[in-house]
Amino acid sequence: MRRAAVLGKPIAHSLSPVIHNAGYAAAGLSAWSYTAIECVESELADLVAGLGPEWAGLSLTMPLKEAALTVAEAVSPVAAAIGAANTLVRGERGWHADNTDAPGMVAALAPAGVTAAAEVAVLGAGGTARAALAAARDLGARVTVYARRRAAIARLEPVAEALGVELTGADWVEAAKCADAEVVISTVPKGAADGLAEEVRWRPGSVLFDALYDPWPTPLAAAAAAAGCPVVSGLDLLLAQAVLQFERFTGRPAPVESMRAALIAARS
Repeated sequence: MRRAAVLGKPIAHSLSPVIHNAGYAAAGLSAWSYTAIECVESELADLVAGLGPEWAGLSLTMPLKEAALTVAEAVSPVAAAIGAANTLVRGERGWHADNTDAPGMVAALAPAGVTAAAEVAVLGAGGTARAALAAARDLGARVTVYARRRAAIARLEPVAEALGVELTGADWVEAAKCADAEVVISTVPKGAADGLAEEVRWRPGSVLFDALYDPWPTPLAAAAAAAGCPVVSGLDLLLAQAVLQFERFTGRPAPVESMRAALIAARS
């Protein structure tokens, strides 16, 4: 038996078990199972230390992404630069911390025609914005971050420096200018960007990546789609990062379409 799980609190709502278990079934991995385990930050170290050899990997949600770095024997360069890991993979020398959110963003943007960009605008300066900076680095872009608090932008500056990304901070009152960039990545919580829906003047060719997926579409996503702009959702990211985790856990190519179909069915 081989096991994997998603950890966090709350976690009962997670769609990760649906995606991963569909992948195991499609790949013929009948001995594999993926579950959800409720866990808070203070419990993570003991939980990980108590896992048996049958455990291959863990997916981590907030508030565990920073704590994951402290329980791993090795940390990938991107997870170290971002300061967060959403993935723990069991290896011969212990647990390896990685981050599939950043490459997942890049993978999710590809079907929208984005494989490179000169400029990316990021709405918000929280944890997901860190992954957005790494995604922008992989796209070859400079970044403008729009946020309500300058202190939050300042906390992103060491991340940008570690990634080698050119970062400019801007006040939220200027956020309607975000569509000047080729790619806009919204990382703010539900409702925070709703007011921008009527303010942003989308230009042809701009792409919106809204990290939310419930409710969907957000007012911002609906406005961008109405203007003819490609829109990428948080569900696209959820699938893309899960595909990367599946491959890291199992060492096999992921059956992407089967995993996508299971996700769509769970959301319908």
